[in-house]
Amino acid sequence: MDQLRSSEAVKTFDPYRVAEEVHSLAASDKPIAPLVSEALQVINEALDTHGQEHVSLSFNGGKDCTVLLHLYYAVLGKRTPRDQVINPRTLYIPTPSQFPDLEHFIANSVNTYNLNLYHCVPPPPEHASDPILPVESVTRPTTPLPNGVSYPVGKSKGGEGMRRALQLYKEHFPQIEAIFVGTRKGDPHGAKLSHRNPTDPGWPRFERVQPIINWTYADVWTFLRDLKVPYCCLYDQGYTSLGSTFNTFRNPALLIRPGCATNSPSMSQESEISSSTANGSLSHETQANGSDVSISDDPSRSEPHAPGAVDYDAEERYRPAYELLDGSLERAGRGPLPTKKSET
Repeated sequence: MDQLRSSEAVKTFDPYRVAEEVHSLAASDKPIAPLVSEALQVINEALDTHGQEHVSLSFNGGKDCTVLLHLYYAVLGKRTPRDQVINPRTLYIPTPSQFPDLEHFIANSVNTYNLNLYHCVPPPPEHASDPILPVESVTRPTTPLPNGVSYPVGKSKGGEGMRRALQLYKEHFPQIEAIFVGTRKGDPHGAKLSHRNPTDPGWPRFERVQPIINWTYADVWTFLRDLKVPYCCLYDQGYTSLGSTFNTFRNPALLIRPGCATNSPSMSQESEISSSTANGSLSHETQANGSDVSISDDPSRSEPHAPGAVDYDAEERYRPAYELLDGSLERAGRGPLPTKKSET
């Protein structure tokens, strides 16, 4: 349990500029504005209830908590006088067998947002022969995958490692009363949650605050891309939901097979396109208003095509996460690796 910080030089965000950009988005006429405004209000109300010294934010480097962190940073930038240092208290509970790229992104985020991040590793099993305690639930999506790809049968697992890690956190920081969490209704166990819920019986006592509970998968990517918020590079490699290396794979719905012709429809065409078209890989590369944009100055990230352009891929590859059209397939790359049904 230690501080996690990158040794490389990473640009630090100006919290007051972030506050201006995020609040401007909330006040705009863009479709996502009401959700941004709602999330900011939830964060402010939780801070009013508990006080900043009694709250923490759960950050594991995923897309949802990256959105949440940027929103929280914007609120702190709005509430904090310019002569005070903003050093958000955050909690990182790693999953077993973490992706190195994800660890690297978390370390960079510590620098980018000047985080006071506590690295809380769940306690090891009592006996060496016991399995490692999971810290998450892994479930199969309900939407079938295209072209005969099937999910292995399995049950939702996870949680005990998370519970024990939170117990350790409570013991070290008993003053913490509430934790901001990037849970959405589409997540496992998220459907019945609201913006603020107590932890379940038998768990360490915290208030869970979920400012983006009503956001969709598409909303998350709209926010990240609209504000050019840095996110983990794994999402540009075909991953759409991140966990451990042994239960996280590239999303087969984003696979482009050799010889496939693909183009770049806008989000306005989404309702007209089946997620199974073109081997499940046909997806948008434009903003909600249909205009082509570049998401980053990083040349390693995918660039949008010209409208109507057609590519013929010479080898198998995956499109980035923000091009997934069907949000119900977000977790299609989680759990045991999907297998191809044998042809008869």
